[in-house]
Amino acid sequence: MIFAGVDWADDHHDCVVLDSQARLLSQFRVAHSTSGLAELVQRLSNVADPHQVACVIETRHGILVNTLLEAGFCVYPVNPKTVDRHRSASGAKTDAIDALILARYGLHEIDRLRKLEPDNPVIQELKQLTRDQASLIQQQTRLTNQITACLKEYYPCALEFFWSLNKKVALAFLANYPTLEHVLAAEPSQLADFLKRHKHPKSNLTAQKIIEIAHAAPLTTNAITTRTKARLMLAIVSQLTPLVEAISAYDKEIERLFLSHSDSAIFRSIPGAGMRLAPRLLAEWGDDRNRYACFESVAALAGTSPVPFQSGRFKRARKRFACVKQFRDALYKLAWLSTQAEPWAKQYYRRKRLEGKSHSVALRALSNVWVRIIHGMWLNRTAYSREVFETAQTKHQRVA
Repeated sequence: MIFAGVDWADDHHDCVVLDSQARLLSQFRVAHSTSGLAELVQRLSNVADPHQVACVIETRHGILVNTLLEAGFCVYPVNPKTVDRHRSASGAKTDAIDALILARYGLHEIDRLRKLEPDNPVIQELKQLTRDQASLIQQQTRLTNQITACLKEYYPCALEFFWSLNKKVALAFLANYPTLEHVLAAEPSQLADFLKRHKHPKSNLTAQKIIEIAHAAPLTTNAITTRTKARLMLAIVSQLTPLVEAISAYDKEIERLFLSHSDSAIFRSIPGAGMRLAPRLLAEWGDDRNRYACFESVAALAGTSPVPFQSGRFKRARKRFACVKQFRDALYKLAWLSTQAEPWAKQYYRRKRLEGKSHSVALRALSNVWVRIIHGMWLNRTAYSREVFETAQTKHQRVA
């Protein structure tokens, strides 16, 4: 086996190649370009057959990784902290040194590394879409919070007009009625027609409610603040409106891909998952039944299982930071939503809180329970059943 340590960067990549006796076979740098990556593949292929070359690298995504996989090389991703912990005492650091450390780490620890096996195309696309949508939703939340803070300064009654500000009809209303004066100048029939054109399900009732709130002596401010903050609010609305539409388009494409997958029924059956969280769970979990040795592997990858920390007499369990953050976020959201859908999940969460655990620790513990449940469902290709879980829980619960 040949071991190639590849230190990647934005504009170039350093590569160090060692044989099984730790002898240096090659060392070079290539540019991050079409010709540079072609040179990398060619030089590694000249050393040995691609299937005999283990490429150790600090990432599992990107053009570089895709190029190596398509060329037939064995790719072993490692955590970036691995390189930091194997530096010499002097602390010397260059890209070439990092590549050498990666090659040596692969040489000595290849049995502990897991070869990167790409997901099938549907899972790959679903994973990218759900992660990108999660990023867009974070931006949506940030802009919604900014609009809320802005309205509180000059137009607080607008926060009572709609139950959510990140809906298309609410944003369109704020764009057309940016101040209280605009609402007071409108007739109830005009507001109702406006809401009806924007497909509001209760246009007449909502229009009447808006009129009542606007005429109920709401808080107001001076004209200067109103003009300036209305301008800011309109600027934020112009950013949020296309973002809301884009997220809606993502929902449709994600749902189409999700329902086309044979495992979608498994994840749809999870209480509280819904059509936004279930695709995320499937995308992060994958469909390769040989990927995980046991449910503990999934828990470690998702960061739901704690790690022990002991120094002298001090001993405690800590949160696992080396994990797939998107996977952990999806499981945390599932744990919280399941407390509203499953009685046993709510009881488990409350018990952890009564034990003195914080909200996040209780959610992490509940997430770990869900990992075990989903892993069993996933392996057996069966949907969730509350009766099956409660029967198993009764069988294995502690005897008081």
